[in-house]
Amino acid sequence: MNPESQLTRYPTRRTLLRTAAVAAVTVPALAGCVTSGSDDEPAAESGVEKTADNPLGVKTDAPLEVVVFKGGYGDDYAIKAEAAYTAKYPQAKVDHKGLQKVGEAMQPRFVGGNPPDVVDNTGAGRLDIGTLVTAGQVSDLADLLDAPSLDQPGKKVRDTLLPGVIDDGTFAGKTVALNFTYTVWGLWYSKSFFASRQWQYPKTWAEMLTLCAEIKKTGVAPWTYQGKYPEYINDPLLTMAAKAGGLDLIKAVDNLQPGAWKQEGLVQAATAFAELAGQGYLMSGSEALSHTESQAAWCQKKAALIPCGSWLESEQKGVAPAGFDMVMGTVPSLTASDKLPGAAIQAASSESFLVPAKAKNVAGGKEYLRYLFSKESATAFAQANSTLPAVEGATDGLTLSSGLGSVRDAVTAAKTDTLTYRFRTWYGPLAKAVDDATGELVNKRISPADWSTRIQKAADALAKDTTVTKYTR
Repeated sequence: MNPESQLTRYPTRRTLLRTAAVAAVTVPALAGCVTSGSDDEPAAESGVEKTADNPLGVKTDAPLEVVVFKGGYGDDYAIKAEAAYTAKYPQAKVDHKGLQKVGEAMQPRFVGGNPPDVVDNTGAGRLDIGTLVTAGQVSDLADLLDAPSLDQPGKKVRDTLLPGVIDDGTFAGKTVALNFTYTVWGLWYSKSFFASRQWQYPKTWAEMLTLCAEIKKTGVAPWTYQGKYPEYINDPLLTMAAKAGGLDLIKAVDNLQPGAWKQEGLVQAATAFAELAGQGYLMSGSEALSHTESQAAWCQKKAALIPCGSWLESEQKGVAPAGFDMVMGTVPSLTASDKLPGAAIQAASSESFLVPAKAKNVAGGKEYLRYLFSKESATAFAQANSTLPAVEGATDGLTLSSGLGSVRDAVTAAKTDTLTYRFRTWYGPLAKAVDDATGELVNKRISPADWSTRIQKAADALAKDTTVTKYTR
């Protein structure tokens, strides 16, 4: 894959979580128009009786319009689900649109009160979900979640989803989006390269520092990172902090509690990454590198470790040499007294599907999502895209690549010990403030104490801003 095509895919791999700052740009234009129609009643449900065979009351001949973000994953997976839908409802005509600028195309339709029935609200410039929720423009998906799974007997749709998926799409107590892919963040390394040097992936931060010293002696940089996008190195820092301080630490951060960024776990994690930089364990020049450049250097074995989400393997096809065998390692524990186990992972779902409240065929939109989130559909997606879907068991029985296999194993080992921060999707400006501060930290321009003070100041300002809708968890 050439760098230009990878740059095109960059927003798709960040999706709901990685493009928060970009999406925030669309908010003013959208908020001013969409909210103006928020007093209107949403489109009525079909009025068709709900039965065991038709649990959502779909009108069998009602047209269905589906808009899908056609990014790095393409849209074949969505088209296959549409084919399954029409096999069940042959009288229903499906209008499929694969787009790259979903927000730009959909904003006037939401404003005009004629949105499609399903929207994959993903990619750079997507519609701001918080604004849509505040304006009453998205349907509550509770009845879909309580409907029977299409191909897992005895289970409701909600019971087939991986940990955190429902929470990721829940705003103000209502689940209004379902995310189709499942992203896990960790530290990536070449299994074959490590084996050839007899390096062991560390379980604790103390072991990490010992390993880094060993690696540095060989002339290889222990770490590199995507310096132009400091959110990448922010992820392991925040994961370590969450392991140290537990879920209460995350809630305090997301709920904008006073002093949240001064918590011991966060300061300790910042101190650890300051030490990583101070010891010279980051590859020289990493700060100036894009994601494609740093990842290419890592594939060339100029650095042993790189932080990234689980899209990395797919993104590096054509770049990683044969036999590189990349795998993702779980972020090491910070201390022996961490509140979360070492197997805990930062994970969240993305590729966000919603059903507009004013859609003409709300029941059909939800039924389409029941087909999309079936195990058969998710398995086909995993095979085609080397990416973990949000449906539990979708990769069972498949022969997986080294990277996807390591991600699946990490999810299995974590069980219910998954964590995610919500401030990135809720508050784009705060996410940018955190990323910028971490970039300064790992380049030795501010201290860990300055890091926490700087971010706390941004969080406090946000908490006092009455123009921003606040969320809690």
